[in-house]
Amino acid sequence: MAKARAIIKRLKAVRNVRKITRTMELVATARFKKAMDRASQAAAYTRKISEIVADLSNSMQEGSTSFQHPLLQQRDTEKKSILLVITSNRGLCGGYNGGVLRHAQTRIRQTRSDNIPLDIEVSGKRGIGFFKFQKIATAASYTHFEDKPTFDEVDVLAKRFIDLFIHGHIDRLDIAYTRFETMARQKAVIETLLPIGKLQPTDAGAAKTATGAVATAAAKPKVDYDFLPSPKEILEEIVPASFKAKLFKCFLDAAVSEQIARMVAMKSATDNADEMIRSIRAQYNRARQSQITSELSEIIGGAAALE
Repeated sequence: MAKARAIIKRLKAVRNVRKITRTMELVATARFKKAMDRASQAAAYTRKISEIVADLSNSMQEGSTSFQHPLLQQRDTEKKSILLVITSNRGLCGGYNGGVLRHAQTRIRQTRSDNIPLDIEVSGKRGIGFFKFQKIATAASYTHFEDKPTFDEVDVLAKRFIDLFIHGHIDRLDIAYTRFETMARQKAVIETLLPIGKLQPTDAGAAKTATGAVATAAAKPKVDYDFLPSPKEILEEIVPASFKAKLFKCFLDAAVSEQIARMVAMKSATDNADEMIRSIRAQYNRARQSQITSELSEIIGGAAALE
């Protein structure tokens, strides 16, 4: 009887765990849908403003205007850089954080081998805990970016990065995060946001992410612009806006990918719990059958002894 009771207690424990994982799966699904809507809207804006900046930059290079925005200029030598690592505040999201941190470690080893000073900034408690465990110093840490990052929160970071780059305090800004491409594909990457360099008209991965449609390979016709009030004033406004939009999209992609990873992990945990429940039930039935057989044998033996 003791064995059957122990199996029943284990069955109850697994059922309770299953309730938790199932609830977390549903919560992650609801958050994912909201986060994906925000990421899709931001992707459309980021793609369009990147097209405009690319067209303006190309038009000015081909024309007589020689003005270039500081954020577009490549530095001859890289003296110092910043690596921003975007991770989650909570766990139970599978290998989401592991992929980002592996890419971050690769970048750190590369800068160390090149003897380039690197400041590491980390967003998310999981990343902060990892670098603390690895005894890697971080210049700044952020824990206020949840599954709904706002543009105002990201704008504070963006303005500081822009100021550091323009004044020559840094020569490069890399972002380690998980890029959301499709519902079934999220990829941990390191993307260089500063200097912006030669802009592409659109981000093919972002375009597929936002619309879910296959991008066409048709060549884009050349666009001629009339600048009013002046190319300098226009680029001074639109180039920083393009950088801010890209940085904001990185945080939005990370939020979507985190919810997908948690949703998949909790779905897998729930399925494993269902399998365990079936296995424990079979064990209980066998134990109960063995117990009943033993009791019947004792009763029959006792009756035979009375005769």
